[in-house]
Amino acid sequence: MDTAAAPAAEGRTTLYHRRHAWQQRAKTLGHVGPALVLLFAVQPVLAGEEAFTPLVVLEFAVGAAYLVLMVRELLHLRHNPFHQERVAWLELASAAILAIESYHIWHRHHAADLARGVHRLHMLPWIYAALAVVYVVLAFRMKQMAGRRFLHLRPEGFATRTKPLGRAHELRWADLAAAEPAGPADVLLHRHDGQTHRISFADLHDGPAHRDRLLAHAAQALAPAPEGA
Repeated sequence: MDTAAAPAAEGRTTLYHRRHAWQQRAKTLGHVGPALVLLFAVQPVLAGEEAFTPLVVLEFAVGAAYLVLMVRELLHLRHNPFHQERVAWLELASAAILAIESYHIWHRHHAADLARGVHRLHMLPWIYAALAVVYVVLAFRMKQMAGRRFLHLRPEGFATRTKPLGRAHELRWADLAAAEPAGPADVLLHRHDGQTHRISFADLHDGPAHRDRLLAHAAQALAPAPEGA
């Protein structure tokens, strides 16, 4: 069942871009970068050029977990691309790979510098470390970032944001005079003071259905009270 296509009648619903499933698959395949870092890291060990140390064992363990998580992520996206886990474990595994390899490269260069007696600044370990921090932030913030698009229907009104960097619209039913459809997935709201607001769900997955939900709640809220009530 597509959870994004069958939201609750009231409450907060996360909205997704109409190409969300494709974007998530592309993001997952984008983790080829850390996989290549891992491949280049273990190649000297497999070739016998470096010793088999506990750090290398840790790299192998994290790499195995990383591959399992990537397969799990692809299968997960195939069945339900709209579910967001609280922690993005694949991003966390990517961060671990980059952090370990950052230390590995730094240690290798540090040993070489001590042998030469000349200290040099090596940027690659710091670049890997910075990328590891970025992946950690993404791992714990991705669900919150995805939730920036939302539709929140309440008995007294509604709030919505249809673009992640856009501003949220929040209106009370009492302030509205009318609500009407505009285009295939837009809604036009008329306030009592003459102002109008156009909200578009066109770029969202199941946009027309979300627009219709908003219109249905508006029609119920703006319907005249029965005589004698």
